[in-house]
Amino acid sequence: MITATAWAGKRFAVLGLARSGAATVRALLAGGAEVVAWDSDEARRSPSLRLRGEGRGEGASSSTTALATPPLPTLSPMGERALVFADPLAIDLAGFDGVVVSPGVPINRHPIAAHAVSTPIIGDIELFAQARTDLPPHKVVGITGTNGKSTTTALIHHILTQSGIPARMGGNIGLPILAQDPLPAGGVYVLELSSYQIDLTTSLDCDVAVLLNITPDHLDRYAGFEAYAASKARLFAMQSDGHAAIIGTGDATSAAIADTLPHTTRIAVPAGATAYGPALAGPHNAQNALTAIAVCEALGLDADTIRAGLATYRALPHRMAHVADVNGVAYVDDSKATNPDSTAPALSAFGRIHWILGGLAKSDDLDACRPGFGNVVRAYTIGTAAERFAELLAPDMAVEIAGTLDAAVRRAAEQAQPGDTVLLSPACASFDQFSDFEARGRAFAAAVEALR
Repeated sequence: MITATAWAGKRFAVLGLARSGAATVRALLAGGAEVVAWDSDEARRSPSLRLRGEGRGEGASSSTTALATPPLPTLSPMGERALVFADPLAIDLAGFDGVVVSPGVPINRHPIAAHAVSTPIIGDIELFAQARTDLPPHKVVGITGTNGKSTTTALIHHILTQSGIPARMGGNIGLPILAQDPLPAGGVYVLELSSYQIDLTTSLDCDVAVLLNITPDHLDRYAGFEAYAASKARLFAMQSDGHAAIIGTGDATSAAIADTLPHTTRIAVPAGATAYGPALAGPHNAQNALTAIAVCEALGLDADTIRAGLATYRALPHRMAHVADVNGVAYVDDSKATNPDSTAPALSAFGRIHWILGGLAKSDDLDACRPGFGNVVRAYTIGTAAERFAELLAPDMAVEIAGTLDAAVRRAAEQAQPGDTVLLSPACASFDQFSDFEARGRAFAAAVEALR
């Protein structure tokens, strides 16, 4: 795991003990820190978080008010400190060096923001930034944007590893970065960074910082679109002079940020751009590919090496991924498309589409998808947005309210003809009916399998 000697003797509270939170606890303990940890899910408040069973774990309790002032853990013979379970909201945080929260914690309305007062509220990416001085010489690539982050991150990581450069992929994708082994000298950490993660980071100096695009999203966490865009722009504010900035200029907001930065590499997708590899078709993937090329060039890779990596890249799951052909009909899982802007490319990538959409809406319109409406034979709406989306689409196409994903797949299968595509591209978050977009994608694949 990645850890830092600078944490020795410091006190941290960790709120949220899912994957990134659990990795954070273990890394802090390994660095000699004192840790107070909490999760509302009692099952996650597990003694297994203690390294090799070390530490006393005083205060482990299902009560949120169990400890008014947790006892200071004592050093174990292994030099690791005890883990204390207590709700940070129920204790005095004066003297703590940081409160580490999950990116999923809405700090704009969560009581921890007011309770911490003078204690920094940070995330695991900030801890990674603090640990960098203990790591062998390396570089960091940080990728943010509303859409395309995961594909671009995975593509850069793929090209690097194919070229023989040691690389780790983390942040908002894959394993938590603190849970991964440090790279040898010359390695590259490739981090997908959501705006939430950037909000919780103050010192991540990326050797290459990337902004793909900015469109309205996650506005429940911000005072408005401008505040959301400003969060993305902070990735560049943390950079040292001379480090590379790569920005897509396909939207006015990103272009305006590029105008404020000297020596920015601008990514503009040319009209009629073709596929850059077997898994990189469509204008959105053209931007992803062009961005990855620019990043790898900034890291010193030559054109032939980059081209070879593009040719062998394969698409990530739930991103316009072909699931199966049933009775001559193709079924495509684009569950990762959680807003209209990310759905739009899929509607332009196929002809004669049976479109399954809906869930927990992030916007009140589908205007970004309109250029692809002509390819849609029929739409099937699901989730909490089902009625609203059906109302929006009715003037432009045949549409029916299916309600559930299973029902939508069955109805689409009944009406699709050989050569058609049944496309799950929801333009919505999944949390009304599923735990995440991955669970939604797996449910779609299971529904398709049931048709066989």
